[in-house]
Amino acid sequence: MEGDLDSAEYFQREVLKNAKAHGDHSRIAKAYSNLGDIAGNRGTKRSTIALYDSAMAEARLANDLSLQVTLEGVLTGKFKDLGEMDQAYDHAVEWYYLNDSLLNSEKVKVLTEMQAKYEASQKAKQILELKAENLASELEKEQVKRTRNIYLFTGLGIVGLAIGLWSRLRFVDRSRRAIRKEKNISEGLLHNILPVEVANEIKAKGYADVKEFEVATVLFTDFKGFTAMSEKLSAKELVSEIDTCFKAFDGIVGKYGIEKIKTIGDSYMAVGGLPDALRGDPRATVLAALEMQAFMKGYKEKRKAEGRLYFEMRAGLHTGPVIAGIVGVKKYAYDIWSDTVNVASRMESSGAVGMVNISACTYEMVKDAPDLRFIARGAVEAKGKGPMAMYFVEQSEAMKEPRLHEV
Repeated sequence: MEGDLDSAEYFQREVLKNAKAHGDHSRIAKAYSNLGDIAGNRGTKRSTIALYDSAMAEARLANDLSLQVTLEGVLTGKFKDLGEMDQAYDHAVEWYYLNDSLLNSEKVKVLTEMQAKYEASQKAKQILELKAENLASELEKEQVKRTRNIYLFTGLGIVGLAIGLWSRLRFVDRSRRAIRKEKNISEGLLHNILPVEVANEIKAKGYADVKEFEVATVLFTDFKGFTAMSEKLSAKELVSEIDTCFKAFDGIVGKYGIEKIKTIGDSYMAVGGLPDALRGDPRATVLAALEMQAFMKGYKEKRKAEGRLYFEMRAGLHTGPVIAGIVGVKKYAYDIWSDTVNVASRMESSGAVGMVNISACTYEMVKDAPDLRFIARGAVEAKGKGPMAMYFVEQSEAMKEPRLHEV
């Protein structure tokens, strides 16, 4: 604050040294961020970016999503100031995805409230069952006692107690049905938000571990000319069209054992090979993408016959390692991270309308599949990644056809 940058840097590096000694990734990230601010005040732009990159790496290790969002925003501005718009764009995209994940964390509150309600209902159920058991025991004692005395009063007492017990049991039964209904609702909501395996892990432990998957196939789709289409359709018609397509996609990924991750505007993201590595292998994910394109082509013909506007789609896939887990505290969601996701996005944006574009990694995994054929595209320039080998993949009409065509 006093403009003494040398002293400020000295004390900040002392903070960094102390944080590293204690292995506190969150404090390390903040120390690097503060040093980046100091470097920015000195006007050393490259040093500033390097320090912010170090802060981002530590923020990821600390799983500090809020700090990651802040740092991505700062890096976007820094690269923009340097005129490096590709880097600025990539960081802006990362900021968007991280900010979206942060907002999704609101879902946690809903699930927590439902869990508390379910546990309270369970306790009430146990109390009611205990009362019913005690009432039954008292009934037996009353029967023995009154039998020794006078049979008439014993009979009347039994009738009265039987009526009370019947009413109590009816109340217990109604309570059980209500608890079962609430439990089914909460479990249905949980399974709709998260994969079944992850939802079961949360119910068993109260949290889900972050996991690494060595082989996962990420699928991205995107509609061509979506912005232009949105200007010609009413809001209701636009949402209805997207809903029709995405419902069909949901059915297709379920058919092939693939996990839907999320939708962002007109973009649909799914991944094969997790959370169960035995489901959704690369071939199944490619077949799912081909079936999505087949649906879109059929739907296009139907819309054209009706004289109505229609969507066309690009699809891209890449296979590689990913990290998967739940982020945030409110509105949380199951998500994945790694460069594999970025490359899959580039496969989609570098593809062609009506085609399925795959990377060389995915091609190596599925090239021997007899029901697929491939068109080698050579090295295609991918934004932010440079030239990358890509292939168009199609459903093979006959196994004897040539399976690889050069263009």
